Amino acid sequence: MLQLTGENEKNLEVSGSGRRLGVWKEVSFGDYICHTFQGDCWADRSPLHEAAAQGRLLALKTLIAQGVNVNLVTINRVSSLHEACLGGHVACAKALLENGAHVNGVTVHGATPLFNACCSGSAACVNVLLEFGAKAQLEVHLASPIHEAVKRGNRECMEILLANNVNIDQEVPHLGTPLYVACTYQRLDCVKKLLELGANVDHGQWLDTPLHAAAKQDSVEIIHLLIDYGASLKCKNAQGKSALDLAAPKSGVQQALLLREGPPALSQLCRLCVRKCLGRTCHQTIHKLYLPEPLEKFLLYQ
Repeated sequence: MLQLTGENEKNLEVSGSGRRLGVWKEVSFGDYICHTFQGDCWADRSPLHEAAAQGRLLALKTLIAQGVNVNLVTINRVSSLHEACLGGHVACAKALLENGAHVNGVTVHGATPLFNACCSGSAACVNVLLEFGAKAQLEVHLASPIHEAVKRGNRECMEILLANNVNIDQEVPHLGTPLYVACTYQRLDCVKKLLELGANVDHGQWLDTPLHAAAKQDSVEIIHLLIDYGASLKCKNAQGKSALDLAAPKSGVQQALLLREGPPALSQLCRLCVRKCLGRTCHQTIHKLYLPEPLEKFLLYQ
């Protein structure tokens, strides 16, 4: 239990643990905070960090009203806003932002509050951060919010980022494109939406295509989906292997790839040609062509 004994000192009692009492001193160095604990322990999270992480809005507002710096960061440069977004606590995140929290703060691991919001799957936090000026598209050396959203299957967060002009085909060296990540982690909903919004079906991680990634997994549905959207079965990776070469012998994926090896139907070729001519906005443009409903649904894969 923590008890205040002065402005910056606290007595720490660890009941039932056999530890001795110690004095926990909170020392601030500009925007940094560290706690020197004279009882064989060390921590560098402030009470504001704890309130934000646990979603305790009243406690957080009380600390802010008492003059606690909302931009204090730990030794790893984790802010209270990072904590609030990681926990999906939108009310705490908004309170911090309204009081001047840095919306684009970066930890030593390259994570921003927006990345943490995508990690938690909180679309509400993503929207609030963007409203306060968060950068949706980051440099490649920083942790990518859209890749994290896709990896965890947080489709709503992914769609919000794409609506804010994030490059749908952004390739991160160690991850590949969002579509490649979706295939790697078998996030079917994300695969469907990315293809619908015009993601390059053959752009993955360097020479590996999304089809290569899907072939290593066990999702026949993703294999068919990629090929329906025009994925090439002939693409070779850096080792000179096709998707079929990577599929497990006698697996459903291998059978699906063998089944689709022949030339596509004329109707499929026509659909791909029309969609290519219309570009990435084809899912919006097709509705304006006033085509017969069956043809419109066919072009939209419905």
